[in-house]
Amino acid sequence: MATRIQAAPRHRTPLSRERVLEAAVVLADREGIDALSMRRLGQELGVEAMSLYNHVKGKEDLLDGMVDLIVGAIDPPATTGPWKKALRNRILSARHTMLRHPWASAVITSRNNASPVVMKYMDTTGGIMRDGGFSVDLMHHAFHALGSRVLGFSQELYDDSGADTDPDQMAAMTRRMADQFPNIVAVMEQITHDDASVVGSGCDDQFEFGFALDLILDGLERQKG
Repeated sequence: MATRIQAAPRHRTPLSRERVLEAAVVLADREGIDALSMRRLGQELGVEAMSLYNHVKGKEDLLDGMVDLIVGAIDPPATTGPWKKALRNRILSARHTMLRHPWASAVITSRNNASPVVMKYMDTTGGIMRDGGFSVDLMHHAFHALGSRVLGFSQELYDDSGADTDPDQMAAMTRRMADQFPNIVAVMEQITHDDASVVGSGCDDQFEFGFALDLILDGLERQKG
């Protein structure tokens, strides 16, 4: 008589808040933040959506946790060296983190309150300034001047993300605007005609971010006296 061999049960990694948040980040990176829902995340993890509520309270709590995961991945501040170099490196680390997760800046700006993780990041960033000789008043001004750049992104005045616009349509539009808005048209033509792959020309987002950051840091250094 043949002996039936029972298959060993498949081991499933138990759910945890960290695993849920990590899966949510992976999903948002791959498909965009608009694709994220509790149901879709449950499918990603191979569980019913209701199981997720044992680890996150709902969509808003999920988004809060994702922000904490992203901000927590930013490199810690340097403990030695000049303040300007340490602050620049910290902010550029944040920039690199945000570039890996293009949806994150919009989620961060949508949060009503800063979590302890974000507050800790801001506090240690302020610590670089204080260790560098900033007064509390100058540190306050610095945070205002840097704005969202402290977290590695900037809320741009000009959005040229629609670079797929037909060149003929763009040329016609700039001709119509030229008489009324000559200075804005000059900027538009610069962005359109220059090769943005060359650092310092066109609208290279990475160059523009670093350019503005250096202007602010140089100005803050002068304010220190």
